[in-house]
Amino acid sequence: MTHVERVPARPARYAEWPSWADPRVVERFQALGIERPWAHQALAANLLHEHRHVVLATGTASGKSLGYLLPLLTDLIDDVSADTTATRAPRRATALYLAPTKALAADQARRIRELRLPIAPAACLDGDTTPEERRWIRDYGVFALSNPDMVHYALLPDHRRWSPFLRRLRYVVIDECHAYRGVLGSHVAAVLRRLRRICAHYGADPVFALASATTADPETTAARLTGLPVRAVTEDGSPHGRVMFALWEPPLTERRGEGGAPTRRSAIAEAAGLLADLVRDEVRTVAFVRSRRGAELVSLIARQQLGQTSAEAWGDNTQKVAITAHGHPETRTMAEAGIAPESGIASKSKLGSGTGTGIGAETEHETEAGNGARIGAQTAPVLHSRIAAYRAGYLREDRRALEADLLSGRLLGVAATNALELGVDLSGLDAVLLVGYPGTRSSVWQQAGRAGRSGRDALAVLIARDDPLDTYLVHHPEALFGKSVESTVLNPNNPYVLWSHLCAAAAELPLAEQDLDLFGPTAPALAAELGQAGWLRARPGGWYWTRPERAADLTDLRGSGGTPVRIVEAETGRLLGQVDAAAAHTTVHQGAVYLHQGANYVVDSLDLDGAIAVVHGEEPGYTTHARDVSQLRITTEERTETWGAHIRLAFGAVEVTNQVVGYLRRDAATGSVLDEEPLDLPSRTLATKAVWWTISPGALAHAELAAPDIPGAAHAAEHAAIGLLPLFAECDRWDIGGLSTACHVDTGLPTVFVHDGLPGGGGFAERGYEQARAWLSATRAAIAACECPVGCPSCVQSPKCGNGNQPLDKTGAIRLLGVLLDEL
Repeated sequence: MTHVERVPARPARYAEWPSWADPRVVERFQALGIERPWAHQALAANLLHEHRHVVLATGTASGKSLGYLLPLLTDLIDDVSADTTATRAPRRATALYLAPTKALAADQARRIRELRLPIAPAACLDGDTTPEERRWIRDYGVFALSNPDMVHYALLPDHRRWSPFLRRLRYVVIDECHAYRGVLGSHVAAVLRRLRRICAHYGADPVFALASATTADPETTAARLTGLPVRAVTEDGSPHGRVMFALWEPPLTERRGEGGAPTRRSAIAEAAGLLADLVRDEVRTVAFVRSRRGAELVSLIARQQLGQTSAEAWGDNTQKVAITAHGHPETRTMAEAGIAPESGIASKSKLGSGTGTGIGAETEHETEAGNGARIGAQTAPVLHSRIAAYRAGYLREDRRALEADLLSGRLLGVAATNALELGVDLSGLDAVLLVGYPGTRSSVWQQAGRAGRSGRDALAVLIARDDPLDTYLVHHPEALFGKSVESTVLNPNNPYVLWSHLCAAAAELPLAEQDLDLFGPTAPALAAELGQAGWLRARPGGWYWTRPERAADLTDLRGSGGTPVRIVEAETGRLLGQVDAAAAHTTVHQGAVYLHQGANYVVDSLDLDGAIAVVHGEEPGYTTHARDVSQLRITTEERTETWGAHIRLAFGAVEVTNQVVGYLRRDAATGSVLDEEPLDLPSRTLATKAVWWTISPGALAHAELAAPDIPGAAHAAEHAAIGLLPLFAECDRWDIGGLSTACHVDTGLPTVFVHDGLPGGGGFAERGYEQARAWLSATRAAIAACECPVGCPSCVQSPKCGNGNQPLDKTGAIRLLGVLLDEL
C-alpha cells in the first residue's frame, strides 16, 4: 500500500419541494424515504420546469435522477393540450430517456414503474424489445427508455411511424453523458441533432436534461453534445460518508517476462484475493476490471478461493468438487481430481501467497488440476456462489438474472466491467476495488462513489496494473487526489463521423440549407462533397438520399466500424457472445484463446466477411496475444511549435496502416512466451490525428545517445508516453497508438508519434499537444520511478507492441526525455 487518502464526509444541503410539483409525485418520492430534495436536485428541477436545458454534473449517488424526474413525471401526469374543447382529445406529453447501456435503462424503467403513478408504464426500447412491444410504445407509451443506437437505427429512420410519440415529445434525458467522448461522442452529437430536426418537423421542442459524473466544464461539453445552450448544476448537496482510499502496488516477483524483464504479481490475482477476503467478511464489494476477460478471471479465482477455504476446513481429500474436464462437467473427490489439501490449492486466500499451481499463484489464469480439469468446490454456497462476473456481451437472460441478484443482495461480490459502472444503479455497497486505473480521474470517482451510499463510510482501493500510468499514480498520489477531473473530449464537427449522419439525415427528410447549419460549420462543404461522390443528390428542395440501401447502416456509433463478430460454439451452434469488428483481428483470430463465463475456448476459424468466429471448448494452458505492425504517413501539419534549438513539436493528420501478423502463446502459469504463430489477416488503414516530436542530432549528442541507441530510447519513450497520455486526455490506452523511428521518411529526423486510434481522431492527440510539457514530464518521472533495472511492463514495455518490445532502452529513454524537457 503506497498511499492512503482519507476523504472527509460531506453533510447534506436540503431544499423544499417546488410548489409546481404534482403532489402525487412528491408523495411517491417521500414514500421512498426522500423527505426533502437536496439543493442541486431542486435547482435542476426548477430550471427544467422553466424549459431550460440543464446538465447535472454531481457525484455518484447524488440522486441526479430526481432532478429531472420531478418535472418530467409532473408533466406526464398533468399535461393536457391548450385546446380543451370537446372536439379534441387531451394530448399527453411524452419523454425519451437515453442511456449508454441497456442495463441502466432497464434499471431506471423498473424504478419508475415502482412509483406506481397514474401514467402508462415506462417501457424499454432496445434491441431486446419485441415488435409488439415497440408498437405499444409508439401508440400508447409516454416514457420510453432507450439508447442512442436505437434512436439512430430504428426510431429516426422510421420516424413517420413514431410521429405520434415524437410530436408530443417534451423531455429528452441523456444519462451518464460523460460516457459520450471521442468518436462515440461525435456520433451521439450527430444523432441528437438529427433527433432535434425531426422533432421540429413535427412541431415539438423538447427540453434536454443531461446527467453527468463530475467533469471539468460540463456546460461546454453538454453544449457540444446537444448543440444547445445548457445551464450546468454542479454544487452537490448530497451527503457522503468518509472514504478510505488506498493505492496498492503489487510487488515484483522472481518471475521473468518478455526479454527477461521482472514482472509484478498481477492486479487480477491481487483483486481476486481482496474480493474473496471482503466477501468472506460479508462486505458488499464490486471490483471494476478493465477487460471482459479480466472480470471473468477475478470472479472465477475469488469463487475458487472461497470454495477452497471450505475444503481446507474439512482437512481431507475425500471432499467432492465440481470440475469441468475438457468441457464436460463432473463431480470427483479431491483425491480423484489430483488435489492434495497441502498443495496450496486448498489454502486460505492471502495476498502474496500461493504456489506455482492453483489459486494464490501469481497468475491471471484458471486453476487447473494435473489432468486439465478446472476446479470449483461445491461447498460453502453461501460464499463462493455469491460472487459473479458482470460484463457486456452476455445474453439478455443472463444479464437480467445477474441484475436481479445484485439488487436483491444475493450477490455479495461482483467483478464487473464498465457495463456495470454505467449500468445498474447499485446501493448498499461497502467497498469498491478498481483493478487498474480506469482511464480518467472522473471514472475513478465515478467507480469509487459506488461505495458508501446512504451516507455510510466506505473503502476504495486502486490496484495498479503492470503499466506506466498506474505506476506513476501510485507513486504520485497528488496527480490523482490533488487535481480537478478532466473535461470530456468530443468533436461534433469530425468529418469522418459527420458524413454518414448527413446521409442518414437526408434519408429521413431532405436536407435544406438551414438544416445544414444545425450540423455545424463543416456541414455545407461536406454535403457538397457527398453530392459529387454520388452519396447525395441536389434538388430544389435540398439534398436527397436516393440510394437503395439504408443510410443508417453506414454508421456504427460505437466507432468500431463494421458488423460485430458473433462467437459461435462449433459443437452446439450456441451463440456465446460477440466482439466489435475492430477488435476481432486481435481477440478472435484463428488460434486465439477466448474466455467466456469462466470457460476457455479456442478459435477454430474467423470469417471476416460473414462476421463469425467458430470456437471449441478447451483448456490449453496458455494465453494468446496478438502482434501487429504499423506504418505511418504524415498528410497535414496543422499546428507546430519549437522548443529551444533542437526540439520540434507538431500536431496534424496522419494515415496509419496496421496489420496483425501473428500472435504469441504465453504459458498461463508463468507468463513466459512459448512460441509465436503467424497470421494472414488483411491490413487496415486509418486516417486519424497525431502528435509528434523530432529531435535534432545536437540534442542526441547532448543526451549521449549514439546512433545504435536511438531506436531503443525512442521506442521506450513512445511506450511510456502512450501509457501516460490518459492522465491528460480523457482516453484509454487502447484508444491511442504510436510509432517511433530513428529516421522517419517525412521528417528526416528521429521522431516519436502518438496517434488517435479512431477514424478522424478523437481529440486525444490534440490534447497531448496542448499538454505536452506536463505530459512528457510525467512520462519521464514514471520511467524513473520504476525500480526495475532495464525496463518492465510498469514503465516501458507495452502489452500491444507489434515488435515484441524490442528494442527498448529504459536509461536511454530517461536521457532522451530529459534533453527534450531541458529545451523548455
